[in-house]
Amino acid sequence: MGKIRVLIVEDSVTVREQFAQTLSADPEIAVVGKAADGKTAIELCQALRPDVMTLDMMLGELSGLAVTEYVMAYCPTPILIVSSSTNRGDVYKTYEALAAGALDVLDKSRADQPHGNWEREFVAAVKLASRIKVITHVRGRRSAPPAAEEQVAASRNGEPPRPVSAYQLIAIGASTGGPAALLSILRRMPASFALPILVVNHVADTFGSFLAEWLGNQTPLSVSCAVDGEPVPAPGEGRVILARPGYHLAVHAGRLRLISGNERNCCRPSVDVLFESVAREIRAAAIGCLLTGMGKDGAAGLLAMRRAGARTLAQDEASSAVFGMAQAAILAGAVETILSLDDIAPALLTLALKRL
Repeated sequence: MGKIRVLIVEDSVTVREQFAQTLSADPEIAVVGKAADGKTAIELCQALRPDVMTLDMMLGELSGLAVTEYVMAYCPTPILIVSSSTNRGDVYKTYEALAAGALDVLDKSRADQPHGNWEREFVAAVKLASRIKVITHVRGRRSAPPAAEEQVAASRNGEPPRPVSAYQLIAIGASTGGPAALLSILRRMPASFALPILVVNHVADTFGSFLAEWLGNQTPLSVSCAVDGEPVPAPGEGRVILARPGYHLAVHAGRLRLISGNERNCCRPSVDVLFESVAREIRAAAIGCLLTGMGKDGAAGLLAMRRAGARTLAQDEASSAVFGMAQAAILAGAVETILSLDDIAPALLTLALKRL
């Protein structure tokens, strides 16, 4: 089996060489090209056809977002974003690149990190990206389904949301490919959607703090990060609440709790922690949905939800960036219904209108 062929795109000479040395030290990886700007990155990607591209977002005239959009449209390649910017506008562009087909984002190394930790994480992320088969990804908003359009019209005419009685809450878990999948689902929800949605999405801490804001700016629903101790929204309050980076999110005694305990499945926040708490507290009045992601986080929790009588959905392999978490849940017998990404929002809309 040949080596993993990597193209490094980074405008800083020092950082570019650091990346190259780190990757070349692994016997399974070969650095086949380096680019300091977006135009060169596209040219090298087309000429070399690498297995993975590592991509900085700040590249001068042609940004990392523009590179991602072009590459995913004309020469689809697994893209790992490696960035250090915490500027709101730059982080938004990072999420736009993820929505345009980039696989994941990794923080650049920091001086306060233990020696070797970041390098191991970087190499592991590149190897993971190399195993993912990407497809042509031409950006464009899909139109909302008819049910969503009807509810949007109703909300704009001042009519109250339709009554909800069978379910109280939706819990969603995602990892690699999650921001794009969440955006696809939430964009198709009407502003009048009446069920609260709790979300755990694995993402680097630096970028996770902006995920709620980014989603909220592009979707009809109110999106925010969880606040410890706040009441669980009642049916009729169609809010989306995300776990905060570094904290597990759980439901307990009718309130949201942020827990700084041990990692679960190497994750904090963990999907399992959320799903298991929903199984205990909400039981059959909940809907669980597991999306694209690497590993098995969420499988045990979704099984607990199904055993408690909840409805359980999972994203199918064809539409997943990584068919790991959903597959683990399916194999565990936790999934009632397997759906393509395009079918998840309509399914949630239908369930939200189901009466007892």
